Amino acid sequence: MKNISGKWPILAVILFGLFVVFGPYSDSKVSARDKNIYKEIKTFNEVLDMVQKNYVEEIDSSVLIQGAINGMIKSLDPHSSFMTPELYKELEVETQGRFGGIGIEITILKDVLTVVSPIEDTPAFKAGVKPGDSIIKIDGKSTKDITIMEAVKKLRGPKDTKVTITILRENMVQPRDITLTRAVIQVKSVRAKAFDDHIGYIRIASFHERTAHDLRKALTDVAEKTKPMKGLVLDLRNDPGGLLTQAIEVSDMFLKSGVIVSTRGRTKKMETKATARDSGDKEVSVPIVVLVNEGTASAAEIVAGALQDNGRALIVGTQTFGKASVQTVIPLEDGSALKLTTARYYTPNGRSIQAEGIKPDIIVKPVRPSEEPESLLGERLREKDLKGHIKPAKEEGTHPDENKNGDSRETTDLVKDNQLRTAIDILKSWDIMKKNLAK
Repeated sequence: MKNISGKWPILAVILFGLFVVFGPYSDSKVSARDKNIYKEIKTFNEVLDMVQKNYVEEIDSSVLIQGAINGMIKSLDPHSSFMTPELYKELEVETQGRFGGIGIEITILKDVLTVVSPIEDTPAFKAGVKPGDSIIKIDGKSTKDITIMEAVKKLRGPKDTKVTITILRENMVQPRDITLTRAVIQVKSVRAKAFDDHIGYIRIASFHERTAHDLRKALTDVAEKTKPMKGLVLDLRNDPGGLLTQAIEVSDMFLKSGVIVSTRGRTKKMETKATARDSGDKEVSVPIVVLVNEGTASAAEIVAGALQDNGRALIVGTQTFGKASVQTVIPLEDGSALKLTTARYYTPNGRSIQAEGIKPDIIVKPVRPSEEPESLLGERLREKDLKGHIKPAKEEGTHPDENKNGDSRETTDLVKDNQLRTAIDILKSWDIMKKNLAK
């Protein structure tokens, strides 16, 4: 192993690089800051050398440095992360909406790997995995201190391979092992249905590369089935978000003009503003009700906020998750990448909903069947509950208070889903009021 003197040239290069970045400032505060950085880098170098020399077992310095990077990024916020080349490839696959795995959305809740929701018709869904389940082991190994990306890597894999998860659920006497056979998970981003009285229904489950494309097709299909369509329910419940570009494109389909979203960070290049483009008669012109809940996050909140602030839709349901931060993926030379929170986004009226969420125009709480216990996640998990979440911006903003059978008409959902039933009733009343006012 090299001694500390062998590392001083490396340290000198780092310090010189910092000098080039910060420059020879004369300001005493800046100079003091630079000196502190130099001192801290020297301390890091000393600790690295001591571990290499004295730790009970020999350890590769690259493992130590990667651990240090992981720790640094993890200390920022729940959404920033360092990705090895393998993890970076996993992220790229995820945005395409097709991958091998068991079909669950996960988060870290109170330092525990937790299921947000199983994806419909996937191995996890069929095995009875439920929202709020704590995953305490994967293949017999503890998930304590695991990151989201590390968990994703362990849970995903080739089709027909097996993985065992150990779950702990509220009211469970002891943990339960569930062995799942991985399958090709095809995330269907958009689903469409038609209800009586010419009401269309479109659900967006997530925002990946083909969401806007799939939505255009779904709008055409549902318009044919409801001809003429008199109202539309846009269901964004339990939509964890995804690509910002897709959220902007989706919003643009429902707006003729106005701001969709703006972003602001510490640097000028992070200041952006997306506005709707008038594309003639292509925008959907019927009344819209958007359904949201505490699982509506990120890109889904951008769409809900854009339609709410522009007066284009009525928002119904419960307060959303509250993730109003933008993550930029920065590829690194060795094939790894840094997913870094670089900006906050703001709704058209200048609202930063970070850790606050979007408040519905009409609050409608879900009524669950008596035999179905309310999950731990159902009412409580939001951005503000995540350890190290970014605080709400204070400086500005105003705060106003598939059809599997091929059948074009769906009624069974209205019996089980009181929020959807409310949305349908609002749109029916809308049409009745319009007729009466015309008289």
